[in-house]
Amino acid sequence: MKKALLVIDVQNGMFQEGNVVYDGDRLLKNLKELIVQARSSETPIFYIQHNGAAGHPLEYGTKGWEIHPDITPNNQDVIIQKATPDSFFNTSLENELKKQRIEHLIITGIQSEACVDTTCRRAFSMEYKITLVSDTHSTWDSEDISAQQIINHHNGVLRWFAAVSPSKDITFNS
Repeated sequence: MKKALLVIDVQNGMFQEGNVVYDGDRLLKNLKELIVQARSSETPIFYIQHNGAAGHPLEYGTKGWEIHPDITPNNQDVIIQKATPDSFFNTSLENELKKQRIEHLIITGIQSEACVDTTCRRAFSMEYKITLVSDTHSTWDSEDISAQQIINHHNGVLRWFAAVSPSKDITFNS
């Protein structure tokens, strides 16, 4: 079963001084390791890039919109533009996955309770096999609960739709 790594919304705007995504350094470290592993096994990598409206931290075409420099895409990587939390909705993601005969998605990124959750559920509905990397998605504290609690909650809830594994257990060879 051919796999692909999905990196959702890991853009500069998620790492603004004074408002960095929770445990951002660990997220980037884990992502870099997964990307190296994916590339060495020739596993396709799909970067999902959110296009925010004017004034949004991910405003299209701004520095905040750019993919974080620690995980810069290579020429062979696919970059998908989106405008909603669903990485499939009104994007070329499904066509690109079909073109490469991808059946298993390894999902990472930001924001656990929004784009990561929505993309996981949608991919499940589209009959992809999914692995959510439990320590390689993140968010911010909410008014009521901490970012870590949100991450833990989604790792639990999304088990209905995905295998949930830490980055150290991820392999890309079929």
